Amino acid sequence: MPVLIDEAIWPNHGTVWGHLVSDTSLEELHAFARRAGIPERGFDHDHYDYPAARRDELIALGAEPVTGRELLRRLQASGLRVRQRDKRG
Repeated sequence: MPVLIDEAIWPNHGTVWGHLVSDTSLEELHAFARRAGIPERGFDHDHYDYPAARRDELIALGAEPVTGRELLRRLQASGLRVRQRDKRG
């Protein structure tokens, strides 16, 4: 299965960011990130963040474009989704 990529819509650090996930395994996701030169610090529990400027390049490397909703649905269905703890209390 390919690594999935959603649209970059999350603003931070002077750009907008999107997500890369695998609906197969974290090993597949980490291997893709290494091939793409994405630093390990970009990994956040179950996904990598990527800057909008790299989207076309990541798709050319084999990432499958999906909507954010589809990305989340497939990540949850895979059992790889990590929920953030509620920090309110």
